[in-house]
Amino acid sequence: MPLLLLKKTVLPGFGITLGFSVLYLSLLVLIPLAALVLKASGLTWEQFWTTVTRPQVVASYKLSFGAAFIAASINIVFGLLVAWVLVRYRFPGRKIIDALVDLPFALPTAVAGIALTALYAPNGWIGQWLVPLGIKAVFTPLGVVIALTFISLPFVVRTVQPVLEDLGKEVEEAAASLGANRWAIFRRVIFPEIWPALLTGFALAFARAVGEYGSVVFISGNLPMKTEITPLLIISQLEQYRYAEATAIAVVMLGASFVLLFAINALQRWTTRRRAM
Repeated sequence: MPLLLLKKTVLPGFGITLGFSVLYLSLLVLIPLAALVLKASGLTWEQFWTTVTRPQVVASYKLSFGAAFIAASINIVFGLLVAWVLVRYRFPGRKIIDALVDLPFALPTAVAGIALTALYAPNGWIGQWLVPLGIKAVFTPLGVVIALTFISLPFVVRTVQPVLEDLGKEVEEAAASLGANRWAIFRRVIFPEIWPALLTGFALAFARAVGEYGSVVFISGNLPMKTEITPLLIISQLEQYRYAEATAIAVVMLGASFVLLFAINALQRWTTRRRAM
């Protein structure tokens, strides 16, 4: 046992590495968040509550969380389809499609917003076909959902894809040999294995979409009470030098982020335990 304690490692000892880790996290995460809460504490409780429950702010909450939920729900379906195609089939251009899935990660959000606005504008490639149908995408909540769906798709695909790769075709073939049809195989064999990963992907996509700013600000039009998201409202408060009000709204979003973070971590631990069983 003493020999194990004295065994040399590549990295420094636990105390040194822990100290540097805490210092690094404090400088980049803990201190800025503490400053945010401290700034908001300059308001009385009544002022804080009045600020975060103003009709304009509540409308931004509804749009941000509602559009993020819809986008994440859409990506549960289509993200699963994309992951299924990439895992189960081999075809020309597969690697290109696989690389394109990560494009929202690498693409600057402002560029994504400009591109989506150009596509879905009334004279855009896609928008010109939607207008005759009475569908307006730009400067509407629909445009916000489109932008959030675009930027959150990789989170579902990359979460589900490894699980599908580990789920061999032999299980499906065995179920088919026992007389199960395709729907029964998916419902009873595949879905129970992938749904924890799907749920984790949904939570990650939802969390990413709630805080999105760059890709939404162009396509939404930023109309108060209609297409104004919460991050944009915080920016507008800062531009008006209303720092206390901006930090109050930011604290609400911070609380929501912590709830999502705990939920995501719990889902990831659960998924890991299920895959290890």
